[in-house]
Amino acid sequence: MRILGLDYGEKRIGVAVCDELGFTAQGLPTIIRKTKKNDLEILKKLNTDYKVEKIVIGYPIRLDGSEGIQCEKVNRFAAMLEKTFCVSVIKWQETLSTKEAEEILINSGMRWRKRKKMVDKLAACIILQNYLDNADKITDN
Repeated sequence: MRILGLDYGEKRIGVAVCDELGFTAQGLPTIIRKTKKNDLEILKKLNTDYKVEKIVIGYPIRLDGSEGIQCEKVNRFAAMLEKTFCVSVIKWQETLSTKEAEEILINSGMRWRKRKKMVDKLAACIILQNYLDNADKITDN
């Protein structure tokens, strides 16, 4: 089963997909956001190309456990994805995934400009891999 992982942001959407057995997440090109229509067209192509059966989207719960404005935006986008693609969209707690991705890239010695291009893709991989690693411990709603 192929699962698409998304790190939803204001300017970019990091994208990852798992292998057919659901063991590992691999990054795909980051979507530079222009319009919702354009975002959905790109995601539709990925959905078709990879025969996606489920989408996992990062859900940025605050450190105190509360939901902020970004959670509302993710909720709206997730609902639109479910309606558009008729697949289950799982909101997965992703607090600090972007920070973790940035730290990995900094520790690898990557320069700032290249890190900026890679961080969203890596954050999507972290979100999806975390979901895959814990899939046997959860039940999807």
